[in-house]
Amino acid sequence: MEAYGDFAQVYDIFMDDTPYEKWCQRVTETLCAHGIRDGLVLDLGCGTGNMTELLAAQGYDMIGVDLSDRMLEVAVRKQDSRRSTGKKGAQRAGRDILYLQQDMREFELYGTVRAVVCLCDSVNYLLQETDLLRCFGLVNNYLDPGGLFVFDFNTVYKYETIIGNAVIAENRDNCSFIWENYYDATDSVNEYDLTVFVREKGDCFRRFTETHLQRGYTLEQMRSLLDRAGLSFLQALDADTDGPVTDESQRIFVVAREKGKVL
Repeated sequence: MEAYGDFAQVYDIFMDDTPYEKWCQRVTETLCAHGIRDGLVLDLGCGTGNMTELLAAQGYDMIGVDLSDRMLEVAVRKQDSRRSTGKKGAQRAGRDILYLQQDMREFELYGTVRAVVCLCDSVNYLLQETDLLRCFGLVNNYLDPGGLFVFDFNTVYKYETIIGNAVIAENRDNCSFIWENYYDATDSVNEYDLTVFVREKGDCFRRFTETHLQRGYTLEQMRSLLDRAGLSFLQALDADTDGPVTDESQRIFVVAREKGKVL
């Protein structure tokens, strides 16, 4: 689970093509369709707070939880910047986003929330089904009665066919990265080794490396784990097309509902 150290400082640079606004619209429409137009919402695996702030701008009182202190530092800096400039999102009606450094498998809240959102394949960092079950069980525990759980995940197909064993490189003016993938079909785990170069002064670049592990899952696995955790599966979409899930879906968007606490 340990990841996003130095990479946190350049994460938003390399993720600038991520469709956060589209995802926010999809989440907001889903929540509103189920009568959740305001109130407390948890962004689980919030990272640098991109989705957290977008949902805050929609009128939700946001809590962001992430394991990486470095990612949360970036999220807090964004909030401070928006507060100082008076921009909408980080502060509404005198309330700030609450950021908490916690493990998805062990998180604790002060009370229940109307919805839990977990996007950008955060659940894929949970490498064992037992870890996912613990996480889903906590989500169920902290949801209001009938509350919604909205999340996405990368599929086995994506790791096995699209990015597994591929090398991806990107060069920017002040930073560059090399992303090497190694897929283990036996465990459905994708290891990607990041080598990042960041300009620090003049033509001097600092080099650092990080290793991340993610596991691919199937929709059938997710539905089974949701049920065992006490959550009722409602809907699944291909996150890239907004259409039905197919054998070639790379990212799947899932909606589930709290249906009672598991003792």
